[in-house]
Amino acid sequence: MKRLAILAATVLLAACGQAGTTPTTEASKAPSADPSQPVASAPVDAGKVIVFAAASLNKVFPEISGAMDISYSFDGSSGLVDQIKGGAPADVFASADKKNMDKAVEAGLLDGEPKQFATNYLVVVTPAGNPAGITGFDASLDGKKLVVCAAEVPCGAATGRLAEAEGLTLKPVSEESSVTDVLGKVTSGEADAGLVYATDAKQAGDKVDTIEIPGAKADPNTYWIGVVKDAPNADGAKAFVDLITGAEGLEKLASFGFGAPK
Repeated sequence: MKRLAILAATVLLAACGQAGTTPTTEASKAPSADPSQPVASAPVDAGKVIVFAAASLNKVFPEISGAMDISYSFDGSSGLVDQIKGGAPADVFASADKKNMDKAVEAGLLDGEPKQFATNYLVVVTPAGNPAGITGFDASLDGKKLVVCAAEVPCGAATGRLAEAEGLTLKPVSEESSVTDVLGKVTSGEADAGLVYATDAKQAGDKVDTIEIPGAKADPNTYWIGVVKDAPNADGAKAFVDLITGAEGLEKLASFGFGAPK
């Protein structure tokens, strides 16, 4: 009897050991039930392209990208350079001037050479009806609530060049970090006038009156685009750059009022 009890206990322990180890061992070796399904560690946004672009491109770029899976971040070009320098994940950088693109290149932020894809120039805009009676980029701006872009932003640098050429000393009540912020203050009636790109004025439609600035077309800002170094989605970034600089992209940019590359 004692021998039978020992034998039974041995069999029971062996069975328990197999029951406790077999599922874990087999599960670790077994392949996924459906090989077509992604594993849990696969990145959720593996196909998304992260585009950091100048604020003045916020309407046209989504129109060009079509079916591509894009995540956009629109802001002043100088701020975008700082964000990429700080480690913000980005696949593509599009600047509204060469100066900020050069900063990105000098900082080693780009993979390869950037490409020019458009031009743009400044105009004066006022709220619809021009209630302050602005006559142009001239002395009529004195004493008025003028809003411009900050000097480090492409539209601000262009404002400075035009003011110097005209011999004007501008006294803005506000300097904004992006051209869309300038436009917003004019359309809301917070400002009597603002300097924005011709494309922004066109998009604002009848919310603003537009006044051309002599010489502005002859000194346009040039727009540049490039793939960010160590881009999370380098293939997608290259495809996006090719789309923007290709025939389809250039045609859409022209329809929004952007000039052709110089």
